[in-house]
Amino acid sequence: MSTRASFFGLLAALLLGISMTALGVDVEPLPTPEMQQRFDDLTHEFRCMQCQNTSIADSAVGLAADLRRDVREQVIAGKTDEQIRESMVARYGNVILFRPPFEKSTAWVWVLPVLLLLVGVYVAFRVVRQRAGMVAADDSVVDQDETKP
Repeated sequence: MSTRASFFGLLAALLLGISMTALGVDVEPLPTPEMQQRFDDLTHEFRCMQCQNTSIADSAVGLAADLRRDVREQVIAGKTDEQIRESMVARYGNVILFRPPFEKSTAWVWVLPVLLLLVGVYVAFRVVRQRAGMVAADDSVVDQDETKP
């Protein structure tokens, strides 16, 4: 009987843990569908400062809930998307944006991937040319026995 009770206790704890993640999502819709769409779009643009690779729309942590509430209040107050972005950047810096603007301080975010891609293409090109040259310069003799399956 105790194994059965511990099994159901474990199952209840597991279900409670899974349901707790759903509490991070706001379920109260905004007054108009346009406002709701703006809210949804904006919350997917901002990075959760605690999770780092999750938007505030998808994060269940308390800080993300506070940021969602702040965005909601600003949308209801009639602020434009740009004003809301500016207020979030003023408070947290460009790191809150998934797509930071191209500025002197964020240029490496935009330039580094392109540079790394170019370096990778260059290295691949050099390796292929070098190996093709090695095959052309190979003068070793192949035994007839080695070529038969």
